[in-house]
Formats: sequence, C-alpha cells, structure tokens
Amino acid sequence: MAQTAFVFPGQGSQRVGMGLDILGRRPDFADTYYGIADEVMGFPLSELCWHGPAERLQDTAVTQPAVFLTSLMVLDVLRAHDVDADVVAGHSLGEYTALVAAGVLDWTDALRLVAVRGRLMSTVNRRTPGAMAAVLGLAPATVEAVCAAVSAASGEVVEVANFNEPGQTVVSGRANAVRKATQDALEAGARRVVPLRVGAPFHCSLMRDIEAEFAESLASVAFREPVIPVISSVTAAPVSSAEEIVAVLRRQLTAPVRWTGAVTAMAERGADRFVEVGPGRVLTGLCRRIAPELAAHTAGTVDDIARTVDAVSAGVPAN
Repeated sequence: MAQTAFVFPGQGSQRVGMGLDILGRRPDFADTYYGIADEVMGFPLSELCWHGPAERLQDTAVTQPAVFLTSLMVLDVLRAHDVDADVVAGHSLGEYTALVAAGVLDWTDALRLVAVRGRLMSTVNRRTPGAMAAVLGLAPATVEAVCAAVSAASGEVVEVANFNEPGQTVVSGRANAVRKATQDALEAGARRVVPLRVGAPFHCSLMRDIEAEFAESLASVAFREPVIPVISSVTAAPVSSAEEIVAVLRRQLTAPVRWTGAVTAMAERGADRFVEVGPGRVLTGLCRRIAPELAAHTAGTVDDIARTVDAVSAGVPAN
C-alpha cells in the first residue's frame, strides 16, 4: 500500500509573495490564519509574507514564523483535497509544522515557540558573529574531520550543522573558522563551497547560550503524543512521547540536522513518495538525491498543489 511522507521546509525557503496565491483561492485564511498570526506576533507578519521587503523577510525572527505559517496553510489545502501523510518530518524549523500535522502541538502554540526560537537565534549572531556554508561533493565524514582539525588548531568553533544529502554537508561556526574549513574542504576534494545567507551560525555549539531560555518556553506549552509517526531531524528516528519531543526540540538548537538519515528512515518505514509542504523546492531536491527511486512532489503554490494532488491521488510518480 502506498504511503506518503510530508516533509516541511525550514529557513532559506522564504520568498516575498509566498502564500498570496493560496489566499486568492482561500480568502477565509485571512481570518483563520493570517489575522490570528499577526495578533500573536504583534506585527503584520502577513504583509511581510505577501509584500516584503525581502530584507525584513530575511530577518531570522521574521523568516521562521513566516515559513511556518505558509507551510501550515499548504497543509490545510492538501488535507482539504484528501491528501494526507502516513509519516512526517521537518527540516530544522520545519519540525514544528510537522508536529502540528501530527497533532502534537496546537498551531498557535507552535507559532509562539517558533517566534521565540527565531528571536533567540537572531540574538546569537549579534553577540557572536558567525557564518554557515554548504560543502558540495565531499564525503560527510571528511567534512567532519576538516572541521575538527580547524577547531583544534584555531580554538574557534566550526562544526557540521546539516547532513542534507550524501553530497551536501553544511558547516557552521565562527566566521573565520568557517572560512578556513571551507578552504580546507576544497583542498580535500570538495567540488564547490556555497556561503549561506543566514542570520546566525545555526545548529552548532554557539547556540548553547540560548538553550536554557528556550527550554522555559517549551515548558510553557502543552505537548501531546503524535497521532501519526514523526521522524526527528535531530535523531533521524521516530519520536513517540511528548517528553522525547521536548528534549529533541531543545537539542535541535545545537545539534546537526540529520536530513539524510530522516529521509532514509521514512523510506525504510514504507514511504514511497515525499511531498514538500510549504514554500520552495529545497527538500524536494534533497529527497530525490537521497532516495532517487522514490517519487518527490512540491506543494508550495496553487499550481504545484494542484499537480501534486492529481499525482498523489492517481499514484503517479513525480518527474
């Protein structure tokens, strides 16, 4: 029996205008989502999603709730067309949308957590300027070894932040250490290095200072056990209890995103198609490279959603 995995994107998938075409088809979302989100955030998040400016939308404190909210509405539209998931996972920030989809969190509670998370993460870069870069075409173990050597020699933090797919590993840390690690990675045989435009050195030990404060926010929210399986991007394994979910969300700040492992785990559980639920196509591409034998669909715009609904309903593989 065919099984569908919903995968939810994280920071980096934002774009000005996201969700606006969906609102044109579902004007009720103005009240049921956007109006409530604006009230929760205390600023016009909806306007920033629709009209930008791009510079403000790239602010981590805005980006994270904006991507979360847009993904949530895509989820609503898919379910209205009787397309639902047998298993879910989210890439970093996307894990919060996955938890809403699995019944673990109410969406407004998740939005509040995402807002705090984004605000705290953005403060780290102001205190400790850092950088991130994607290393392409080099084995993950080699990238880890390069980071360890640079850290040992310089005394500065540079660590693997994302195992995105077998040929793409992201490093994070102090700007100088990241620069040195990427140079060494190229000398070790990396095909290319891509600096990332992000608001902070995510998923590394530089985030440790905000763990305790974020843990207080996690403790203020009611978590439930998932009604459909959730694969954590922290452990690349299922999380089945509220206590375990809270623990991995805290660890997520400093732990690497194990996306290759998460996608592999979903495939091993029987998922034979992936649907990226939210803006962008980043995860669709990653899923295709991790599990090329399986279908992967994008659902971020009205047109994408229509194609995905038709394909999933008919059991047609993606192109």
